[in-house]
Amino acid sequence: MNRLSLLAFAPFLLSLGLSAAPKGLLFHASFDKGTKANLAKGDPQLYSATTYKQQDQATPDLVAAPNVTLATEAGRHGSGALRFTAKNENAVFFRAAKNVNFKSGTIAFWLRLNPDKDLAPDYCDPFQLTDKAYNDSAIWVDFTKDEKPRHFRLGVFGILKSWQASSPGPDKDAAFNNRLIVVQKPPFSADQWTHIVITHQGLGTPKGKAALYVNGTLIGNPAAVAEPFAWDPAKTTLRLGINYIGLLDDLMVFNRPLSAPEIHTLAHK
Repeated sequence: MNRLSLLAFAPFLLSLGLSAAPKGLLFHASFDKGTKANLAKGDPQLYSATTYKQQDQATPDLVAAPNVTLATEAGRHGSGALRFTAKNENAVFFRAAKNVNFKSGTIAFWLRLNPDKDLAPDYCDPFQLTDKAYNDSAIWVDFTKDEKPRHFRLGVFGILKSWQASSPGPDKDAAFNNRLIVVQKPPFSADQWTHIVITHQGLGTPKGKAALYVNGTLIGNPAAVAEPFAWDPAKTTLRLGINYIGLLDDLMVFNRPLSAPEIHTLAHK
């Protein structure tokens, strides 16, 4: 980040109680003045496409995602947020190249919704990082479709063939389900914001691991994520609001796992 971009970013840093840029900050989209990221080591543009299979035909902004808008007065830390007004089946994403450290890092964002009332009866992933699918070199959080209340989960998976012995489908696959971090009674509400943080380190090595924090509190760590990953940085994207209905704000990416005190600061400022 150059000196001018740091000065432009200063008001947000002060709102977090931070006097300087957090160490390792790669990317931040506040959605306060538009959909472009405030800070990006790579491409700052938000893109949309009809589907992720047509990602190479994406257009800038939200042209191809009619159920997603910039809500100018609904944000958590400022004036704007992304509002998903109906089940979003289109692709909405930032490009990950240079905006993400694929081996170790932190992803943080805010959500505002009532999952049991607002979401359609389907799996919903407010966030995914992948160039393939949710079960193949991917990091994601989702809401389940059948449980009451709907569960909130973290999944971190390397190359599909390296961890899945058969293909029974995710609902019946013990190799899949046993690796999830599950929040059975998540604290989401339409009346308040909920802060989500995913940390990961050593991915692609035998010592890979990850963690989920909700509102600054550590929820859990999946079993060791020891398999290889096959990220293609040129194709990998920060996917937002898959099947989601609700608000999303302040997406931040760091090139290192933040400490518990740093995560607490982000969640309570």
